[in-house]
Amino acid sequence: MTKFTDLSLDPKVLKAIEETGYETPTPIQAGAIPPALEGKDVLGIAQTGTGKTASFTLPMITMLGRGRARARMPRSLVLAPTRELAAQVAENFDIYAKHTRLTKALLIGGVSFGEQDKLIDKGVDVLIATPGRLLDHFERGKLLLTGVQVMVVDEADRMLDMGFIPDIERIFQLTPFTRQTLFFSATMAPEIERITNTFLHAPVKVEVARQATTSETITQGLVQFTPSRRDRTASEKRTMLREMIKREGEDCTNAIIFCNRKVDVDIVAKSLKKHGLNAEPIHGDLDQSHRTRTLDGFRDGSIRFLVASDVAARGLDIPNVSHVFNFDVPSHSEDYVHRIGRTGRAGRKGTALMIAVPADGKLLDAIENLVKQEIPRLDPPELPKTERRSRRGDRKDREEAPRAKTEDAAETPADTAPEKSAEKGGGRRSRSRSRRGESSNGSQVVGMGDHVPDFILRSFAETKAH
Repeated sequence: MTKFTDLSLDPKVLKAIEETGYETPTPIQAGAIPPALEGKDVLGIAQTGTGKTASFTLPMITMLGRGRARARMPRSLVLAPTRELAAQVAENFDIYAKHTRLTKALLIGGVSFGEQDKLIDKGVDVLIATPGRLLDHFERGKLLLTGVQVMVVDEADRMLDMGFIPDIERIFQLTPFTRQTLFFSATMAPEIERITNTFLHAPVKVEVARQATTSETITQGLVQFTPSRRDRTASEKRTMLREMIKREGEDCTNAIIFCNRKVDVDIVAKSLKKHGLNAEPIHGDLDQSHRTRTLDGFRDGSIRFLVASDVAARGLDIPNVSHVFNFDVPSHSEDYVHRIGRTGRAGRKGTALMIAVPADGKLLDAIENLVKQEIPRLDPPELPKTERRSRRGDRKDREEAPRAKTEDAAETPADTAPEKSAEKGGGRRSRSRSRRGESSNGSQVVGMGDHVPDFILRSFAETKAH
């Protein structure tokens, strides 16, 4: 079995790895680190949660051990799709480079330009950034990319989903042609393949799992139900979510709950808190300090449920997540793989459950076609008695409503206005009868409600008579 000591890493890096307690590399690490240390381009394809971050962090630290950074000219560049993932890479760098003198800078939104400019002006060995913020610094003349020796693109498929591909192509063109490129993705969409063919030079392809596969350590399940009414779908899904959490019991120590829309993230989190569950939302509209506090609380256990959008939670490495709940079926089938990959990490057991309604049929088909397996169907948990009463009450109300209107119409007194008055104000008389559910010849109009047009109440016999 391969060990980290067999991978020709810097002794200072090996010491840091030993202090973290790791001895054996994951398959993606064992496959990607040797060619990276040889200076070759690497195309790594692996499902989320397999240790991709260390696959490029460890060789990068080793290769940068010799040399010195120059002002405004970073020696290496790591691109990540989200602030949280960029911050996570920075944390990995701090852990594995702590016995070296290498420096880093983190360029993400929500942090002042001034502080970031100071770090870049001093010169950094490793620059970790989101594409948008990196180009902002470049366009302000605060950054040069001509000294980049190693460039890493992490979570490339998420870059595609978020519309960053034009930015990535531009950044590639700003870096030297002689750079080494390490490119990592969980899936290989055609657009991603085009970029690798354009910007990578004879890459070593390391694929440790079939594209878009889900980890065998994750127990999957799907709960399907039909809402009582379309306008009650969201509220009944929230009830279903709470009952699923209750059914998991003590096994559900913590969980990430995914929603497709940011507005639903807030609503679901508020609903859970209202019912006594410790939950907080995280999505792109929250400021960076708020997002950081929320993630820290989830990591240290002070927050049990993290309600998240895909953008906020993509690529997060939180080792001990027991459950993932898909409140919504993901709109993009690849997101299912990434969502459930938040649990069952590093060989641990995990559970991923999803709620679906009849309208989700096509999305479910796309997911099952992608992962090449059927998600096991589970019986829906029994709804609380109050919820069942409410649904029966709604149905009873709908059944009794037409009957009540009919009875009201039958009890309406006949029009007793004098005939002379009717001749003078025929239009008023007709409208009066319409309001009382009567035709112009005195017969009852049953079941038409209170808004019957005058022309419907006129008989043909009357028309001929006039």
